[in-house]
Order: sequence, then C-alpha cells, then structure tokens
Amino acid sequence: MKRSILLLGSGGLSIGQAGEFDYSGTQAIRSLLAEGFRVIVVNPNIATVQTDPQEDVAVYLYPVEAHWVERVIAKERP
Repeated sequence: MKRSILLLGSGGLSIGQAGEFDYSGTQAIRSLLAEGFRVIVVNPNIATVQTDPQEDVAVYLYPVEAHWVERVIAKERP
C-alpha cells in the first residue's frame, strides 16, 4: 500500500491570486506522485486544476477548516 500525504488547498482566494496557488499546488501533487505517494487533497475550489481526476489522488471539496480536515484524516489515515 502506498503511503499517503494530505495536501491542503489554499481555501478561498481573491481575484488575481488563484493562478499562483493553483500552480504551486499542482506542482506539489506532481512531485509527490513522482515520489510514489498517494495524495489526498482538501480544496474547496472546484474550478482549480488540483481537483481534476487523477490516479492516486483523492480530492475532497471541503472548506480548509479543522472540522472538515479532521473528517478526511479520520477516513483516509494519511
């Protein structure tokens, strides 16, 4: 079984910020996948590239808040 890493998205963004955060998050996912990890993403922004379906990536469209992140951790056990 692959080791999993939890990646938290940037949460709510202002106009003009989305590109930088989307790019850095996408690069993090690529790097982690290349190292053989399974990636679990919590990101409320459905429009981001980070939420596109990929093998070995589980996406949760939840707010980046403690309550929701705790639920993901309890389910996924990263």
